[in-house]
Amino acid sequence: MRVFLTGASGHIASAVIPELIQAGHQVVGLARTDTSAATVEALGAEVHRGDLDDLDGLREAAADADAVIHLAFNHEAIAAGKFADAVATDLAVVQALGDALAGTGKTLIGIGLTRTGDARRDAVIDANPRSAVARTLAGFAERGVRTILVAVPPVTHSTRDRTGFIPTLITIARASGVSGYVGEGTNRWPAGHVLDVARLFRLALDKAPAGSQLYAATEEGVSVREIAETIARHLGIPAVSIPADQAADHFKRFPFIALDITMSNTDTRQLLDWEPAHPGLIADLDQGHYFSAE
Repeated sequence: MRVFLTGASGHIASAVIPELIQAGHQVVGLARTDTSAATVEALGAEVHRGDLDDLDGLREAAADADAVIHLAFNHEAIAAGKFADAVATDLAVVQALGDALAGTGKTLIGIGLTRTGDARRDAVIDANPRSAVARTLAGFAERGVRTILVAVPPVTHSTRDRTGFIPTLITIARASGVSGYVGEGTNRWPAGHVLDVARLFRLALDKAPAGSQLYAATEEGVSVREIAETIARHLGIPAVSIPADQAADHFKRFPFIALDITMSNTDTRQLLDWEPAHPGLIADLDQGHYFSAE
């Protein structure tokens, strides 16, 4: 298949593109800059120049493809306090991609979670503004699109991770001199190695049923306290509890520090015969690469 991929120079795509190519797919990657284009070409994909604001260009690239995998999101907007703006852009992008594929039976794979029927979990899902994007994408199933949602774990880790949850916590810890967690630190973050996540995207493209909700976490939930204590050990600083009323200031308004959610991958593994094979989060942290990169 010819697959159009947004976010093609990003962390997850750096593993998804080789996985798709190795499986025999032709990949076209969206690239905004010369640097991004060079990265996409180095991964073995064809380049489509454009950005998330070029909705006409996105529609054209999607229409020319057999499938679309939407990985792009403006993560820099989170740090700038413009999360809502990034979500609005993402919603427009998904709408454009879905419109281009409507009535074709082609595949649109995106990142997100749909409601589960569990009130507690659904409250967490709905609290994330990106849930509206997931609902919009899933809704294209009623317009003749093979839609698939992949719940990517909030901690997707590897040697290539430079801007995710873990680098953010390490940066804050270095700057403050302590490795913090909120309260008791018992809230949990699902995690997965990017190579395992990439394989799931390829399996989703090749054989997931239309309308599937897949879970890409290889670890259901790792406590933030354990993560903070591991970071503290590597940096040689104390791990400390940050009171909830001081968390926004200490964590530089990082909006997910108190996130508490788990993801079970049991059904996904059975559906797609997906067997994660790469290190868990703490083992990956203990390899040291997160602490040698500046």
